[in-house]
Amino acid sequence: MEEELKGMLSKQLVTKNGNVAYWVNSCSDQAYALVFLHGLTADHTLFEKQISYFMKRFQVLCWDAPAHGKSRPYTHFSYYNAVDHLKDILEKEQISKAVFIGQSMGGFIIQTFLKRYAEFAIGFIGIDTTPFGSMYYSKADQWWLRQVEWMSYCYPHKVLVKAIAKSCTYTQYAYENMLTALDGYTKRELCHLMGIGFAGFLEENCDLVIKCPVRILVGKYDKTGKVKKYCRRWSEKTGYSLHIIEKAAHNANIDNYKQVNAEIEEFLLDLQIRKE
Repeated sequence: MEEELKGMLSKQLVTKNGNVAYWVNSCSDQAYALVFLHGLTADHTLFEKQISYFMKRFQVLCWDAPAHGKSRPYTHFSYYNAVDHLKDILEKEQISKAVFIGQSMGGFIIQTFLKRYAEFAIGFIGIDTTPFGSMYYSKADQWWLRQVEWMSYCYPHKVLVKAIAKSCTYTQYAYENMLTALDGYTKRELCHLMGIGFAGFLEENCDLVIKCPVRILVGKYDKTGKVKKYCRRWSEKTGYSLHIIEKAAHNANIDNYKQVNAEIEEFLLDLQIRKE
């Protein structure tokens, strides 16, 4: 699947907690970049179909999030640290404006980023992610999110890996992509990552006003937690447009990459029309 990233330069940001791997191309035809951030336990290849599609016209940047994929070993993962690293990468690559596109945890990182560095964003596309805001999550929801790590330990490693990959995908292609991403984690590493991924979101969650245009995409068959329910409420509360991705589950951008690519195209066209 790495062949989809041909033409991208592989780079690293050196940090005190560990090196963060990222990929960027040299295209600068547009006034802004597209920044793709993958979800929990996935890696940069989750967006391979978007990268290969858009990289000829846009500067494109993706990464393996801290403690994921090739950004290991990494200590003390937090969303706070992740957004600082992201800002450092953007500045290193001289990217001052971007459309941020985040799947699941990637959407959490983007919303954390917008809390502190909103001036970078001209748009946000959330794919199978959920909103920041105290109104959305009940005490029961929050309690269950804090139990993910120890509950994950209850499954044998191979069973856990297959269950994660199966639960968040609809197509065989997406399933194999997720299996490959999960393959390098030990059971302890995988369970801990899932735990801090969800618990860390609760630490950053707050009532957030997003000033740039937003589009929400969610797979028709996304059965991960209450993602679809949260996305509907997010759209109802804010007026952000909600688009259902057909033949897709939680990893909608690789399950049905053609529709997601078309949604991104339409969003970028809307931004251009607004600018004019």
